[in-house]
Amino acid sequence: MASLNSAQPLNVIIVGAGIGGLTTAVALRRAGHHVKVYESSRIKTEIGAGVALQVNSVRVLKSLGYERENLKGGVFDGIKIFNAETAESNEYPTLNLETFKQEGINGLSCHRSDLHNELRRLATEDNLNSTDPPVELHLGSRIVGCDAEAGAITLGTGETVAGDLVIGADGVHSIVRTSVLGQDIQAEPSGWFCYRCIFDASELDNYPELAWVKGIKNVMSVRLEDAALSEYIVYNIRGSTLINMVAFDVDSERHTHKPTSEIVTKEAFLEKYPKFHPQFTRLFDLPLVTPVIKWQLRAMPMLPTWIRGRTVIMGDAAHATLPLLAQGAGMAIEEAACLGILLAAGTTPDQVPARLEAFQALRKDRGEFVNVQSVAQTDPENRAKFMRRSDFQAYLVEYDTISTTQKYYDTHFGGVSAGL
Repeated sequence: MASLNSAQPLNVIIVGAGIGGLTTAVALRRAGHHVKVYESSRIKTEIGAGVALQVNSVRVLKSLGYERENLKGGVFDGIKIFNAETAESNEYPTLNLETFKQEGINGLSCHRSDLHNELRRLATEDNLNSTDPPVELHLGSRIVGCDAEAGAITLGTGETVAGDLVIGADGVHSIVRTSVLGQDIQAEPSGWFCYRCIFDASELDNYPELAWVKGIKNVMSVRLEDAALSEYIVYNIRGSTLINMVAFDVDSERHTHKPTSEIVTKEAFLEKYPKFHPQFTRLFDLPLVTPVIKWQLRAMPMLPTWIRGRTVIMGDAAHATLPLLAQGAGMAIEEAACLGILLAAGTTPDQVPARLEAFQALRKDRGEFVNVQSVAQTDPENRAKFMRRSDFQAYLVEYDTISTTQKYYDTHFGGVSAGL
């Protein structure tokens, strides 16, 4: 086995520059590896929507050196649930909230683009105090093929790029996934859709009916009781200057060939929620910063494997699901941390397949659990049960990817990781 000092950095190829791909790039940069990220978009930005990051995600971001103020995040101390018809409410704080606050890892809600920009800074900024090479970000680089065994990708230009490792963080329509599985398996319509939009909060004082939104320190759920999933989820972003909303309803057109997303009018949106109390529908009296976009929600079936040869898939490429547990981005962030520890400085190319097997052993069950349970939350009974199950919540939120992976690394690979 090569010594820590003599081993050369790995040449890592990451396909996809979303949240999962960039977080992985940061983690592997910190391990001293040479990282190249290939992204098909010429100007990679995240969609105009918010993301709620629970403490399991924030712990990883803190370990990677993020600057919390750059996320302009709102406080995420728990969830407040409103009855959509009566406006009665109950609050459910995050488990062990005070402990997490002392660690500086209490949750936050932010605009996806602010998180994306911070990860890009951590990946590409030339840090004079560090010898870790900046990540090479190749935008406008469409991937048309992958050789999973060899650890190589083919670009749309015909160029082949080889590395010691390929990481497929290329989302729900992953090209890398097809190479890993040897067949084309796509995410399937779930029978549900969501609406997403962002409101300008600057005029809140003019609307007494919207007092429930001001100064919130929770994610707020407005839901009909004992009905098919019909719900708004609302939280502040950008220093409470913006209000993010995502709403859910039945997808009656799941078997048609309509586009997976489309812009709709606010009138068409409001028709879907006729029983909601006026204080909730009055949100649409605020100016819209983004259009109201209707998204068909899809979920990946359970895959037989996430790895093959020198290649691994992660994030939505492996387990795309519904956003009902607020853990979609969280799983990708956790998986990035796991790869950063398992592929520590000193890892040699011949050790890569075994490290990927370790990644799958550590991550596949958890990723699939979140996938299955997120879809299960479309059942109102399961939604109510989740709020009563502290063990379920603890498994999601209190899970420490860093310590869990480090312990596995020490036990199976015989040393202290120089990763995170």
